Amino acid sequence: MNIPTIYINRRVVCQEDLDELNHVNNLQYLRWTLKAASDHSKSVGWPADRYRESGTGWIVRSHKITYKLPAQLGEEILIRTWIDVFDRVSALRKYDIVRKSDERTYAFAETRWVFVDLATLKLIAIPDDVRSAFA
Repeated sequence: MNIPTIYINRRVVCQEDLDELNHVNNLQYLRWTLKAASDHSKSVGWPADRYRESGTGWIVRSHKITYKLPAQLGEEILIRTWIDVFDRVSALRKYDIVRKSDERTYAFAETRWVFVDLATLKLIAIPDDVRSAFA
């Protein structure tokens, strides 16, 4: 059994993150998850340039976010992310978004990513070197 590599992205909630209720806007959580995924990939040796050079990459098939607690201005948050499951052409990435001070959960999220040929956008098998980078 492989234990997934957990990547942690840190953020402080700023004014631009807030909606009209002074809570973090739902779309900001989505932006944070996408940024955490990109940063995680870069940290394991697969930055965007390497994907482009290989002519392959990831695109989103679906997102799911469950909100638990609204984040407020100035709070420090942790976005933990990992690949939970790989199949032949896709990966299910999970996220746990928590308040740093007490580990209370703001949201859980998951994204189904599919691996594609960048020229055709057709699904292709995830190469072993990509798969092993996240193990």
